[in-house]
Amino acid sequence: MSSESHTHEKPAGAEHEPEPGHGHHGEVSAGPPDPRRWLILTLLCMAQFMLIVDVTVVNVALPTIGDELALGAGALTWVVTAYTLFFGSLLLLGGRVGDLLGRRRMFLAGLTVFTIASLMSGLADSGGMLITARACQGVGAAIMSPAAMALVMSVFHGPERNRALGVWAAIGGTGAAFGVLLGGVLVSGPGWEWVFYINVPIGVVVLVAVPALLKEQAAGHGHASGHGHGHGYRHGRGAPRGVDIPGALTMTATPALLIYGLVRARDHGFDDASAWMPLAGALVGAALFVCAERSAAAPLVRLSFLARRSLVGGFLVMLAASGVLISAFFLCSFWLQHVLGFSALKTGLLFLPVAVATSMGAHLGSQAVARLGRRTASGAGLVVAAVGALLLSGLERDGNAWTQVLPGFLLLAFGLGVGFVCAITSAMHGVEHSDAGLASGLVNTGHELGASLGIAVVAAVAGASLDGGAGAGVRSIDGFGTAFVTCAVISLVAAVAGLVLLPKGRPDPSAGPVLAH
Repeated sequence: MSSESHTHEKPAGAEHEPEPGHGHHGEVSAGPPDPRRWLILTLLCMAQFMLIVDVTVVNVALPTIGDELALGAGALTWVVTAYTLFFGSLLLLGGRVGDLLGRRRMFLAGLTVFTIASLMSGLADSGGMLITARACQGVGAAIMSPAAMALVMSVFHGPERNRALGVWAAIGGTGAAFGVLLGGVLVSGPGWEWVFYINVPIGVVVLVAVPALLKEQAAGHGHASGHGHGHGYRHGRGAPRGVDIPGALTMTATPALLIYGLVRARDHGFDDASAWMPLAGALVGAALFVCAERSAAAPLVRLSFLARRSLVGGFLVMLAASGVLISAFFLCSFWLQHVLGFSALKTGLLFLPVAVATSMGAHLGSQAVARLGRRTASGAGLVVAAVGALLLSGLERDGNAWTQVLPGFLLLAFGLGVGFVCAITSAMHGVEHSDAGLASGLVNTGHELGASLGIAVVAAVAGASLDGGAGAGVRSIDGFGTAFVTCAVISLVAAVAGLVLLPKGRPDPSAGPVLAH
């Protein structure tokens, strides 16, 4: 029987698809909506925004950090890699720990670690201290992010959930764009330390406000009941005992090796041993993870859960959308600053409309999901993104940024904003409360892996174009066009995958979280 056989889907032209939990197997017990739910969403989004901004804002500050701390190119790479590596590799484990120990508790724990690590990053007076603090930031982010999305799923019900997830999805694109602008402002003004210090007051506000607004659910509260054997863990009474150490280790090591290999491929190419050996190790780690979970008496993750079609489809769309968007930021930033000679601040200002387009795409995407269904909305959004990427493939050395970059980038960002919403709502479709953190961790892992994989691929495709500065010959620009065509192809492939894997029909507007009785 299919892993999604307990859901009932209808074609896009049918009324709605009921979410799991209806009928004699269980019932939806949403209760009255929390009147403070939009304030709670704002606080959770503020925290998530910090995590996304932290990637691009640091990239802008790297040259200044290198000069003031006397860091070479290798050490500067690790200022970025340490954060990405720990963030991406621990997301799955962080999500599952949140399911077991409580989402609010783990959200606050991760936010505390991230805020303290941000303060230590700003105070760093050596490369070693900065890289260590950045790694701690990644650990905190990996604990906090999946718990935050799971909290959003528990606070919002029915059609409002799609709207809330639309807001959440917009954070990815807008955070990347604002990071470039914010980095330019802070580095040009108070100094590079403030790219980290700015997280501290935000973190403190969220740490104080969230406990006052949101209560922790007891272990086992809100978990689905009666959905068949093996469909969800029942925490509290009947919770699995013992710790699945092999599962935890392989769950962490596999994405760590994958991300590290992609980072090395970005810098040295896929044929370099420092790239393909970690990538091969990731394949071995994945195989060991499957073996560990099959043989474990109380597995950390049920393999049948990871094989859910809607989860796989949402993960792949997120992987592609994140990879294309971050790659577009990477390529356009390079073209604007190294070919046209833009400053980081001017580049950030140019990206502001792109952030708005991403937000608009996510907002309209949440409405399109409710009216047209995930498959139609995702396919349309990704096709629009592909058109935008093809427009960007025509960049010229003496081109105008406002006429050559913005039109295509706006289309691409708008379409991917729609794709982000479809990816998140599909991945979380039918997920029982007991697995919400794990599903959220997988979606966020797709975002991080997509960013690393996308940049590695376009760097390999663009080739010599990324080595040419403002004085390079015409030949150095050719790779940009090829790289953007690659982005268009990835978008179209993802559109086809979404038409096959994403859930059919429209979400049931009355669906709420599946609660136990």
